[in-house]
Amino acid sequence: MSRPSWDEYFLELAAQVAKRATCDRGRAGCVVVRDKRIIATGYVGSPPGLPHCDDVGHLLRKVIDEDGNMRQHCVRTTHAEQNAICQAARYGIAMEGATLYCTMEPCRVCAMLLISVGIRRVVARRRYHAGQETRELFRAAGVELHVWEDRVEEYPDQ
Repeated sequence: MSRPSWDEYFLELAAQVAKRATCDRGRAGCVVVRDKRIIATGYVGSPPGLPHCDDVGHLLRKVIDEDGNMRQHCVRTTHAEQNAICQAARYGIAMEGATLYCTMEPCRVCAMLLISVGIRRVVARRRYHAGQETRELFRAAGVELHVWEDRVEEYPDQ
């Protein structure tokens, strides 16, 4: 067995973190790393003390894309990237210059937050179905994006 690269190692850890997710729609996870050290993790889940999708069901909202396609989005949970940012904030950890490893490309809102906290590099396992705006935002902000598998992550009621 060959030793994994740092990117492979941290992507595998993000997949492990994702197993804690509490919404079966896109069980995403992420690991934030600086200087090859984990500084925060996050997974899809409801805020502390609030009910989880796995326990009470989804809270779906319809979203219409610019191309007219209608999709559903669960609003009960906080995204993995948002939870990692909150974890870092709670413990006073700056994310400036860090790399975020995630199971799929961040959404547009998460991309804006990652830019705002100073993430400089994002490594994703797969693409997000609505990731075009994320790619444009990262390009404009100078955030490096590396997607390992050029295929869209699929999940129920996408």
